[in-house]
Amino acid sequence: MSAQLIYDLVPLGSTVTYSDGTPRPPQRHRKKLATWESRNSGGRLIARQKEKRVGNTLLPASFTLHEGDYGSRGTIVLRIHRTFSADSDLKFVVKERPTVGSVLVLDRPGENAQLVYLASNQADAEEWLSRHGYTNAVLQEVSADDVAADAIEGRVAA
Repeated sequence: MSAQLIYDLVPLGSTVTYSDGTPRPPQRHRKKLATWESRNSGGRLIARQKEKRVGNTLLPASFTLHEGDYGSRGTIVLRIHRTFSADSDLKFVVKERPTVGSVLVLDRPGENAQLVYLASNQADAEEWLSRHGYTNAVLQEVSADDVAADAIEGRVAA
């Protein structure tokens, strides 16, 4: 599926992988493997940004995946987010959508909200918020309509 379809159709909280279609190099070729891994990975869809104009430059629509966290003993010291333009040449696959009844914890209201936690239910979301202190957080329950919106405007999401 194209990056534009991910931007248009896939709900926040979905797990998405991406690939450039090239075969994985052998483990012994560390530099080639590192380059390949930078174009073949995946993560959770956490944000969408609309197309915007900055001066004379037009920035295309984009979306962001949370690829992982690094740290130890329960302390996260580095979060890996990767943002893709809606006109990216990579191929994307939706591996998992959020389940009906799960709750998206968004960092703020509005269009620029970013997913900070995917809770299994309302109680889990409220408990997580009590420990993490997002004062402007918004809780949004995933409905059957959100998950089942596979066909929009004649396009089908995988």
